[in-house]
Amino acid sequence: MNRKHIYLYLILVSTLLISGCWGKKELTDLAIVSAVGIDKNEEDNFVGTFQIISPGNVAGGLQGGGGGNSPPVTASTSTGDTIFETARRASKENSRIMYYAHANLFVISEKFAKEEGLIHIFDSLERDPQFRTTTKVVIAHGTTAEDIVKTITPVDKIPANKVINTLEFTSKILGETIDINIQDVIKNLSTPGKEPVITGFRLKGNPEEAKKLSNVKGIVPVGSLVADGLAVFKDGKLIDWLEYEKARGVVWILNKIKQTEVDIDWEQKKDAFAYGVSRQQTKVTTTLDNGKPIITVHVDVEGDIGEVSVPVNLNDPQVILNIEKEVEKEIKEEIKKAVQYSQKHQTDILGFGEVIHISEPETWKKLQHEWNDVHFPELKVNVKVDAFIRRTGLRNNSYISDIK
Repeated sequence: MNRKHIYLYLILVSTLLISGCWGKKELTDLAIVSAVGIDKNEEDNFVGTFQIISPGNVAGGLQGGGGGNSPPVTASTSTGDTIFETARRASKENSRIMYYAHANLFVISEKFAKEEGLIHIFDSLERDPQFRTTTKVVIAHGTTAEDIVKTITPVDKIPANKVINTLEFTSKILGETIDINIQDVIKNLSTPGKEPVITGFRLKGNPEEAKKLSNVKGIVPVGSLVADGLAVFKDGKLIDWLEYEKARGVVWILNKIKQTEVDIDWEQKKDAFAYGVSRQQTKVTTTLDNGKPIITVHVDVEGDIGEVSVPVNLNDPQVILNIEKEVEKEIKEEIKKAVQYSQKHQTDILGFGEVIHISEPETWKKLQHEWNDVHFPELKVNVKVDAFIRRTGLRNNSYISDIK
């Protein structure tokens, strides 16, 4: 037998080992889930709401053709004693296989987060080979997860994409929310000295009308989904909400600020300058003083003058220096408020315990069991901020300076 025959023989034999398409799934057999919401009913059962994409309606809507009279998504609801059972029972009202590989939003109701907490909710999701741990997580603030998942949204045809895009943009531009996924939440829950904070979403308007296709027919939607605060957790359960400067103070410390705007006063004029942050870096370190840890938060921030409402000479280096000092003062105050809030509520959402655990593991062993309730509220925290003005915009002095 020559070499060619040997090769041919090996090729023919190897074909017997090819598995083929024994595990194939046809697209027409799948119900593609884009979002999952978890609530709790009066019988203490899990209530799952599943947002399912209608491919034909989405395509028609994007092209401006057919599908305009039908919603781009449908929703089904099921109950169960566990997350796993709830997902399985959803098949009772669906003619297709529930497919979670494209689920990119997970919504937890405020009631569920307060009463049940997060500790046991993610195990089945992490085990499922379909469900991705990069799926975004939000808390339904002042409403149910079902209402969030069932709301029909304009612009973004798939409602889950509306929530995700809003979360990403508001986290990037405003700095008062946090873009967090399942993997991040699990890490925060399992990391010593760290509690999670999760962005909330509120349904603004009429919940029942927001579920109808007519919600996107007018210029102003009857019901819309808006980012609304940071959910604060302790021992895995929701205890409170943070908003505005306090929320941003937390984001400063967590080194999650991408862009934001800081208003400062000037010579008795409130909000005289708007400082637009373009770059930021926060470092949290710890030192020991007689065996007690001391935390230092050091923020380096760079940005531009975004708006001026007072006559001032921006060509004067001393004026620029004074504005930078005012920016530093304002950011420092926001961070201090976030620290005071966290210590008052005895929950280390700032990750100071994690810093001590990494830098001073022997000290952490002595503190960890009573960290949130005893040691964290008494922790000394130093804050240092260095701000720099990179640009003043397309002009230096405002036209306001020329107005008599």
